[in-house]
Amino acid sequence: MTTQTISSPQPQREYGRNGLIGILIPQANTVVEPELAALLPGGFTMLSSRLTGSRTDSRTRLTDYFGNLGHTLDSFDTAPLDAAGYACTGSSYLIDPELERRRLDALEVRHGYPVVTASQAIKSAFAHLGIRRIALVSPYPAWMTALCQAYWAAAGIVVADTAAIDLDTADTRAIYAITTPTVMAAVDALRWQDADAVLFSGTGMPTLPAIQRVAALTGKPVLSSNLCLAWELLRVTGNGQHLPPPDATQPLFGGWAERVPGQGGLSAHP
Repeated sequence: MTTQTISSPQPQREYGRNGLIGILIPQANTVVEPELAALLPGGFTMLSSRLTGSRTDSRTRLTDYFGNLGHTLDSFDTAPLDAAGYACTGSSYLIDPELERRRLDALEVRHGYPVVTASQAIKSAFAHLGIRRIALVSPYPAWMTALCQAYWAAAGIVVADTAAIDLDTADTRAIYAITTPTVMAAVDALRWQDADAVLFSGTGMPTLPAIQRVAALTGKPVLSSNLCLAWELLRVTGNGQHLPPPDATQPLFGGWAERVPGQGGLSAHP
């Protein structure tokens, strides 16, 4: 009996030939994976790992996520990632931006691939589209909404109006119970006319159906944490120029609307 060894002349991936992306997701978040799966085009593979932190205090939990980021990246072991996305916007609202940038730079050097946060991706999208004034939909408790507003103001973005979703709790994990009708009800209360764009902050709030509806309603770019994160990850992996162009209801890039699960016929605001 003989055994033949077949050598491959060039290591290739069976899956993820256009990009292998690691996504770092808050421990109870149920939204990032389905939304990123819809947003990422064919040829990309997404690997996910959970950010962990306090189960009792929201502020501590969010800072734990970032503090434990190096350990979470280590959980990908030797997977040949092309980039990693930190899918938690709220952490950035609690951390000094310069400290965040230095930490990410160090992690990029250590791991050999870009590490992108949702908040940085939003900033990049704002710069790309020339956005200076936003109408904000916040899924956070009041204390977190205030931090969100202050963060964008410090970044030079005017928050023209805010519609905060009342979840009747100080626990930021309540975001995961939000549905599209709740998002649309918040938009009904939002004064968006004087803004350059509408921003849905928070990776745990489902936004893809609402983005299409609100873009059609307002005629303005409508951005979300997950949309911006996907776009920035595609850009930093060198695939931005190959994306379908944006259209009236698909900001930043097109082609993803038909991949949103279970959304056939839901483009009109009821």
